[in-house]
Amino acid sequence: MPELPEVETIRMGLATHLTGRRFGDVAVLHPRAARRHLLGDDDLRNRLRGKMIRSVDRRGKYLWLTAADAADEVAVVVHLGMSGQMLMAESGAPDPVHLRIRADLDDGNELRFVDQRTFGGWHLDDLVDAGSRLVPESVAHIAPDPFEPAYDPDAVVAVLRRKDTEIKRALLDQTVVAGIGNIYADEALWRAQVHGRRRTRGLSRAKLHEVLFFAREVMSEAISVGGTSFDDLYVNVNGESGYFERALNAYGREGEPCARCGTPMVRESFMNRSSFFCPSCQRPPRRRV
Repeated sequence: MPELPEVETIRMGLATHLTGRRFGDVAVLHPRAARRHLLGDDDLRNRLRGKMIRSVDRRGKYLWLTAADAADEVAVVVHLGMSGQMLMAESGAPDPVHLRIRADLDDGNELRFVDQRTFGGWHLDDLVDAGSRLVPESVAHIAPDPFEPAYDPDAVVAVLRRKDTEIKRALLDQTVVAGIGNIYADEALWRAQVHGRRRTRGLSRAKLHEVLFFAREVMSEAISVGGTSFDDLYVNVNGESGYFERALNAYGREGEPCARCGTPMVRESFMNRSSFFCPSCQRPPRRRV
């Protein structure tokens, strides 16, 4: 699943093309593409037709379009899954192989949802007050991400200290802080010289703040170059890949020298994922018996 920098890259591209545009016809071309919209494909199509797209928004890894007409306002929540792509194209351009949803726009272009593995999709949702902003009801349980005004690192550190869990597990918990996925958790922990299995309660408040600072820093750097692309499944709205893979210091670098001390980087299994770290700069804790 794309992480925050990749979703923000997509959001920025969509906002440029979609803000102020109106939906025409919407075609759902695969039964799984709108399976989360419980009222069915026809309801999704009929409610979107004629609505103006007011904004393209994101919280963490979650993306939505806010669309409205005189009678109704709705959030089009986009699940990118493992391979979902939101692409812009001119009307009449050849369809990509894995096209799942096509939405006509009033400027002669199309918004296309392409999804090879069919884990993603669209659904419509009501907007609810999440304290500092309106978000789709299905996203309201997600914590603010490090780029939101409502994000409070002091509050996050307090939660981390209470949890007494592995720091990487906590960073991946979207109810604690949104948007940090496996790649950027490894990068932040490498920068902070903290092993992902260190317990949160055993880390000082200053060190926890440092981890959170580096998480925001590394994601900001990734956004500036379009995110991280390891294959052709993640692309921006123009079908272009991101370039942050070239700047990674931890993720995917098993056996390569640590950029800080030269020690070969190590990979270990963690939560059905791979974690990458320097065994010298990020000394593993003793395993609990």
